[in-house]
Amino acid sequence: MNDATPPNRCRIVLIAPSGVPVDRITAAFDGGDVASLILPENGMDEASFQAFAERIVPAAQAAGVAVIIAGDTRIAGRVQADGIHVEVSKAELAETIEHFQAKMTVGAGGAKTRDDALELGEARPDYIFFGRFGYDNKPEPHPRNLSLGQWWAQMIQIPCIVEAGSDLASVETVAATGAEFVALSSAVFTDGVDPKVAIARANALLDETAPRLED
Repeated sequence: MNDATPPNRCRIVLIAPSGVPVDRITAAFDGGDVASLILPENGMDEASFQAFAERIVPAAQAAGVAVIIAGDTRIAGRVQADGIHVEVSKAELAETIEHFQAKMTVGAGGAKTRDDALELGEARPDYIFFGRFGYDNKPEPHPRNLSLGQWWAQMIQIPCIVEAGSDLASVETVAATGAEFVALSSAVFTDGVDPKVAIARANALLDETAPRLED
């Protein structure tokens, strides 16, 4: 269960991978601080995705974890999610922000260059994500994501999430960039891994090594 006062350092964002059972996701919440959970549709049809989200949202919110639905604003509203994540053009992002930001978090992804990121940042999303869902299959974070995250964290006030690798220790590498959030997926949900233990270890690593963030 999460502490009432979040730690003043890089925090964990979970991304649900394709096929992960609901109980493994909810088990992760018992491992310690988790800021939010992003739910991509992962190839599910609309009805299946909504049913999946409906089972997770109440448990996550009860544990103090914000739930962000990727790509489908209608389902985000139906399941009373805390936010939506989109990977669209600047114009489409601005439109999404205009319609939804008063009611929920709107985050943006898909930037592969500094110019991409700055263009999306002009729309003022609540966060920007550097990474690709399902591509955290190497132990270390992708160098481009680290580079973009470090640059962004130093230059821009909008928070960023940087995708870690498949090795839990890679949370330290992400935290060293100054990013506000580190995204974990395969490192927590791979077969044979206990999600609760993985989150506890990731939080311990961040407590020990992550720089303190400015208020």
